[in-house]
Amino acid sequence: MNSTRLGQPLMTFAVLVGVVVLWEILPTALDVPRFIIPTFSQTLAEFQRMWMQEGLLAHVGSTALYTALGFVIGSALGAVIGYLLGLSIFWEKVLSPYILALQIAPKVAFAPLFIMWFGFNAIPKLLVTVLIVFFPVLVNVLQSMKTVDRDTINLARAYSLSRAQIFRKVEFPSTLPALLAGLRIASTLAVIGVTVGELVGGNRGLGFLISYGSGQANAAMVFNAIILLTLIGIALYSAVVWAEERLLHYIPKAHS
Repeated sequence: MNSTRLGQPLMTFAVLVGVVVLWEILPTALDVPRFIIPTFSQTLAEFQRMWMQEGLLAHVGSTALYTALGFVIGSALGAVIGYLLGLSIFWEKVLSPYILALQIAPKVAFAPLFIMWFGFNAIPKLLVTVLIVFFPVLVNVLQSMKTVDRDTINLARAYSLSRAQIFRKVEFPSTLPALLAGLRIASTLAVIGVTVGELVGGNRGLGFLISYGSGQANAAMVFNAIILLTLIGIALYSAVVWAEERLLHYIPKAHS
């Protein structure tokens, strides 16, 4: 057991080292131009230049901030509306066609529209992020509300629990795993939303650096921005997993 636990992270690290070595060797060996695939050392050198000359920290901070804001706002709206619709079969049936239509519509297509409405500032990328995050949480919560054990609800009513008490003591705990699963999905999509907003019309952030770097044929800048976006996404996803482990500690885990 201990050898397996130790061997897995070592193997993961070995794979990372192998990828870095190949990244450093192959572009030069295959005579691939720097503006197509830079080597690892060239990418690191560009990272240092971006840090010193391009205000990289401010760009990272802007993207991380609006990723977190969009995730929190979109998740909160999705959860609240999902629970409200789950409590009312009538309104769920009335609004479900419109929810389905918005869910199917490509969210990234709203970015130019938001820019037309609000201009070249942070609002469009925040709205795109909220829109992308909103639906996975809404759908998970709404679907889980439909699968709550009716016998348990009837038992709660037999004990004269109010509607609010039934929700707090029966429905919400029952749907919490689905809510957190939706938050996991939303945490990965939040980075996409912010990046799309910055690519289309931003003047700050890692998405802006991707757009700027591609226009300058600076692939190393693009690589660095993508790596940093990935790290932001991993950090947000890890925060959701951390919260999930503490909120759902009573659920037994499968052991391999």
